[in-house]
Amino acid sequence: MDSLICGIHHAALKCGSIEKFEETLSFYQNVLGLKLVRSWGEGLNAGAMLSTGDSLLEIFAGGDLLPQGTIHHFALRTSNTDACVTAVRQAGYPITVEPKEIVIASEPPFPARIAFCQGPLCEVIEFFQER
Repeated sequence: MDSLICGIHHAALKCGSIEKFEETLSFYQNVLGLKLVRSWGEGLNAGAMLSTGDSLLEIFAGGDLLPQGTIHHFALRTSNTDACVTAVRQAGYPITVEPKEIVIASEPPFPARIAFCQGPLCEVIEFFQER
């Protein structure tokens, strides 16, 4: 059977306040360089979609902030994990796992360079560079 799924369309973040919405947009646009695709609404009804290259990150101004929940993290594909970590660190956000080389023990083995940080909403972000 062919897969009905062809990729991740978007991940969504709820900010809980206009201040956090603006900080979150700034982090993803100005620190990580994501481009605004569309935006809508005003105040706590505002939202935006940013391009990650082959998928989108959707950000809502309103909504309740929830604990970590069932989503452990989301990974952003990059060609330079170390540059992402430098940009995040310079912007004052915590790096929770420093850049490192890994090999996922699969067949065939899957080498990558990864790092993790915490974003403005306490979201866990992985930077994933396939080798």
